[in-house]
Amino acid sequence: MIEGLDPLFHDRARFGIMVVLLKNGEVDFNTLKRELGLTDGNLATHLRKLEEAGVVRYRKTFVGRRPRTYYSITEEGRERFISYLDKLKGILENLEKGEER
Repeated sequence: MIEGLDPLFHDRARFGIMVVLLKNGEVDFNTLKRELGLTDGNLATHLRKLEEAGVVRYRKTFVGRRPRTYYSITEEGRERFISYLDKLKGILENLEKGEER
């Protein structure tokens, strides 16, 4: 029933990161941290895992003298995450019908 679900997105934090980025496009680190209620270290760890998988990219800039890092979804990331959501939707639809896959 759950075969084919991308395990990268199973974690609550990574799922949340992808949802926020998909909805908003490019988002800075502090906004992600605030939206998801994560610590700096926890968010950085999950973002690194998503970056290494090629589904999220970052861009560093300066606002005045302060560095700011922005994150966005790659095209591959968008395709993978939407596929993940479609598979979840299919599972839920089958559960509602009382069917098994």
